[in-house]
Amino acid sequence: MRSNRAKTRAVSMAATLPMIAGALALGIPAAHAADSPARDVLKGTKPLWATAKADKGAASNGAQVKARVYLAGKDASGLAAYAKAVSDPSSPQYGKYLSAKQAQSRFGATKAQVAAVKSWLTASGLKVTEVTQHYVAVSGDVAAAEKAFGTQLHNFAKGSKTYRAPAQTASVPAALKGTVLTVTGLDSAPHKANHDDTLPPPDAVFKNAGPFSSYYGSNIASTLPSAYGQKQPYAVKGYTGKQLRAAYGAGKYTGKGVRVAITDAYASPTIAYDAGKYAANNGDKAWKTSQLHQVLPNAYTKTDECGAAGWYGEETLDVEAVHAVAPDADVTYVGAASCYDDDLLDSLSKVVDNHLADIVSNSWGDVEANQTPDLAAAYDQVFQLGAVQGIGFYFSSGDDGDQVANTGVKQVDTPANSAWVTAVGGTSLAVGKNDTYLWETGWGTEKATLSADGKSWTGFPGAFNSGAGGGTSSTVAEPYYQKGVVPDALAKANNASGNRVVPDIAAIADPNTGFLVGQTQTFPDGSQQYSEYRIGGTSLAAPTIAGVQALAQEARGGAAIGFANPSIYAKFGDKGVYHDVTDNPTGHGLAVVRVDYANSVDDSKGLLYSVRSLGKDSSLSATKGYDDVTGVGSPADGYVKSFTKGAQKQH
Repeated sequence: MRSNRAKTRAVSMAATLPMIAGALALGIPAAHAADSPARDVLKGTKPLWATAKADKGAASNGAQVKARVYLAGKDASGLAAYAKAVSDPSSPQYGKYLSAKQAQSRFGATKAQVAAVKSWLTASGLKVTEVTQHYVAVSGDVAAAEKAFGTQLHNFAKGSKTYRAPAQTASVPAALKGTVLTVTGLDSAPHKANHDDTLPPPDAVFKNAGPFSSYYGSNIASTLPSAYGQKQPYAVKGYTGKQLRAAYGAGKYTGKGVRVAITDAYASPTIAYDAGKYAANNGDKAWKTSQLHQVLPNAYTKTDECGAAGWYGEETLDVEAVHAVAPDADVTYVGAASCYDDDLLDSLSKVVDNHLADIVSNSWGDVEANQTPDLAAAYDQVFQLGAVQGIGFYFSSGDDGDQVANTGVKQVDTPANSAWVTAVGGTSLAVGKNDTYLWETGWGTEKATLSADGKSWTGFPGAFNSGAGGGTSSTVAEPYYQKGVVPDALAKANNASGNRVVPDIAAIADPNTGFLVGQTQTFPDGSQQYSEYRIGGTSLAAPTIAGVQALAQEARGGAAIGFANPSIYAKFGDKGVYHDVTDNPTGHGLAVVRVDYANSVDDSKGLLYSVRSLGKDSSLSATKGYDDVTGVGSPADGYVKSFTKGAQKQH
């Protein structure tokens, strides 16, 4: 919930990463330049903040290191090429997906490669602690790590803290060239994600105060001051599945026969009860036995640091939103052991290695400045292994607009910035009487509070409060599918040769025109009770689009859509497929009045009144055509239908 609760983030103020010579344009690992005939350099393994000026001297030889050596597989460039071919509707190989076993056999590391990596690591004095088809995990002291990776590990100042990192870029023996993708863990700075939502943790109840509108504009705040020259409506109580399905052209489709996975960290202990009760209360189809599955780790870590309880609400939102839009889809929740990248990567890998679903919704991320190229390469490899199997990944674009207010640096979020995922931006949605779609704006909120005398909105329209993430990447080259659709002014904002622009598509995100969820929370008297409240964030947009994609997959006879961006952009300009979302759809300023409990639960401490302007997303704007708030727009009535077999041929 975008409430008055502050969202905590681990934010690096580091400058954004430099371009890696097109390395991440199609997710192909950066070409390794040997610094000596005997070694092959792993680009991106020395962080930008590990500068001579910040150097605090050598790390203690006996200090412990835990690292992961990611395997490049037998044909990294072939994997990227095949992932592109099967995802592109204009390619003769479109839709010719491999099974998980075939993908591993064709592109995975060979037994000989794994044996060579293990032999090199153990000969250096490191202990192999785990071997998967993606990586070899090791532990040992600094001296052994320095020997293995041909670098010195020093301590470096980063902001107010000190972390260990390689003083030179890490490398591997030349004999392993093409075998090792990258290594993570040599630097000790936290690499973790934040869930892109505004949910309160379930250990503290959150309730919305009324009055509410039941649909957009149904209840006007006639006793409160005007805004933009007219009285504005109260915020909706929270849209439900029926309204979202009508807004995004669900028609008769329900996602039958389609599998959707959701990844987050941790797991809500009350998810089955909450999802079942919510569906019964709000007119959604009842969950069938065995329609909701959970794949969970053996143990959880870093629960305090990651705020584990805060992730329960994220899972609840994602599960309930997917079911609201696609009530017959099979849903598998894959919980990570923590909010750190290695654990989140493991969750994504579980989906891919076991082909748990064709559509994967991910409502988490971090700012691009915090993503190092080694991690980007590891993520992209998983996304490509998914693409060759017909698995598509959908990521929230973020809740802080251009990130300037949050981090001081204009930047996009990651992994939404990957050229191999569908980045989902956010809108403010107006659904009228009888579930009629009225309009959408880009999600961007400016907030002004009621003056003490109740006669005006203080400092109207107020400061930027929240908005959909978007903009131009500083690290990822422009993918082929964006060319000719994304305006040069955006694509070339950071680089004359063009970069990836986020998002690709959008759906409801504004918590002031948000979705109703139901979750068990702890009340002030200590009791745990189920209650419902309105929520938003691009954490809502991602599962909504995942649900719509399930409908689209059903419409095409169940055949997987896979990595969807080439299809999404190919349909751009087709009549009736997208709502072309702009910030000013009605020609006059738009806002809603919101009433909140000062203590988040009841009126004993009073009420807080505010007016929330719509369509004001930091420096980003929703304009005609493609834009950096909503991408190509939101799905219109023709979107799901455009995937039916007849429509596919005409396209």
